[in-house]
Amino acid sequence: MPDWLYDLFTRYGYAAVFGGVFLENTGLPVPGETMLLAGAAMAQYGLLSLPRVIVTAIAAAILGDNLGFLIGRWCGRSLAERYGPAIGLTRERLAQFDRFFHRHGGRTVFIARFITGLRVFGAVLAGGSGLRWGTFLFYNAAGAVVWSTAVALAGYSLAYSWDTLERWIGRTGLIGLALVIAIGVVAVLRARRTQAS
Repeated sequence: MPDWLYDLFTRYGYAAVFGGVFLENTGLPVPGETMLLAGAAMAQYGLLSLPRVIVTAIAAAILGDNLGFLIGRWCGRSLAERYGPAIGLTRERLAQFDRFFHRHGGRTVFIARFITGLRVFGAVLAGGSGLRWGTFLFYNAAGAVVWSTAVALAGYSLAYSWDTLERWIGRTGLIGLALVIAIGVVAVLRARRTQAS
């Protein structure tokens, strides 16, 4: 584990886990998953409690995602419509995204939790898509519990092999991202086929 990370946890402990996970889930690209892994590793070293690390991460993930959802609901759509065309996010693509989220919204929220990048922006996108908050909250909380527990157990189990742990988490995120892209492509192709009929 890098020295700076160890120093951070000896100074701030659970607050480092909460801050990293919370900020990542509000839509800021900070290393929340790394903070959770490191917090769990610190539990293996005897500096923190593993159950408290998990509960802290669950609370931070749920609260951060709900703030991200509100940001998406309040201004996400208008920002996407205004600046989206500059990055290829046209009104037609937004409409496709809305249809996909309407059909697979809850599952998308749950799965996005496990994919680096989507975890950062998933809640904002869900809020901007018009997904019902109750649906979002249920799948978000379920994903937060499963993700926080799984990542913390991985961090705890592999605390003495930090390099292996970082490689494993990176590959898992890439595989998950590839699956989500494949599901999205299939959904878009089905929607186009349905429109053509």
